Amino acid sequence: MKRPTIPDLAQAAGVSVSTVNRVINQADSVRGPTRERVLQAAQDIGFYGLGSIEHAVRKARDTHRLGILLQQRGRTFYENLGRALAAEAQRHDDGQVELTLEFLDDLSPDHVAARLVKLGQTCEAIALVAAQHPMVADAIDTVMARGVPVAGLIAPLSASGNVSFVGLDNWKVGRTAAWAFAKAVHEPGKIGILLGNHRYRNQELNESGFRSYFREHTSGFTLLEPLATYESAAVARDLVEKLFADHPDLRGLFVSGGGITGALAALKDRPPRKDFVTVGYELFETTRAALISGALTMVISHPMEMLARETIATLVKAKKAGPGAGAQRVALGFDIYTSENV
Repeated sequence: MKRPTIPDLAQAAGVSVSTVNRVINQADSVRGPTRERVLQAAQDIGFYGLGSIEHAVRKARDTHRLGILLQQRGRTFYENLGRALAAEAQRHDDGQVELTLEFLDDLSPDHVAARLVKLGQTCEAIALVAAQHPMVADAIDTVMARGVPVAGLIAPLSASGNVSFVGLDNWKVGRTAAWAFAKAVHEPGKIGILLGNHRYRNQELNESGFRSYFREHTSGFTLLEPLATYESAAVARDLVEKLFADHPDLRGLFVSGGGITGALAALKDRPPRKDFVTVGYELFETTRAALISGALTMVISHPMEMLARETIATLVKAKKAGPGAGAQRVALGFDIYTSENV
């Protein structure tokens, strides 16, 4: 078979020979969709100059400077999310993504606010995981006043400007967790609730949906006041041990926020009870093992690759639309795991 020529490529792409030549030599003078069509045709027919076309098209694509602030690197969930975001930034096909990804060990509002403002000096759109706080809201307004759109990631955030959001429908998360207790607990009784911090709006919404389900559908359950772990496994372990000490008749535990490894450690130290139901958050090695052993009844989890994909896409879209375009809200479906499907 003869080697495909430029006229062959032009015919396969449905463009003129001169357009193919411009894609190769001056790609930024050709409209983006046309460039991409020529590149796809070159890949399809095995064009000998494919490498030159890929380089030219890549160089001509828009560059998006995006920033993302995540929480502690040592937490498995955020390590996994960071990898997924970096991979998605590499394969994103609507321009080149230059991603600045930071993990914050210090989650104090003033530190988060300072890092956000600093990132806003070099990035064109930013997403962050943070607790709602006046300092953080003021930093968001400062960054958005510079024309840099901001999105809350996982936890919704609000400020004077329009803040976008990418994450789960947390009302549904809470009601789904409540459904599991209502169906799996044989004798209604007390249910303990752990959350990371009352200022994380996703966790507050989880609890709100959780309580609304019981108010609507069931009676006989007593939902204890939520206890804050402050994202600490050690604190979570102590709180679970105290829950059992104070309420020996506890029927279940809903871990709505951080510290689940500590909560599971406390459960592991106790004699197993077949009638005890635990619903937790995020699937990773520890929670997977707990599902298999029976320490966890159900896990509600973010779909990691979809979360990464939608985060990058939302930031690119927000950057292109500009700060006056209004907030975007991307509510993802969530994954549900039991011992039978891990």
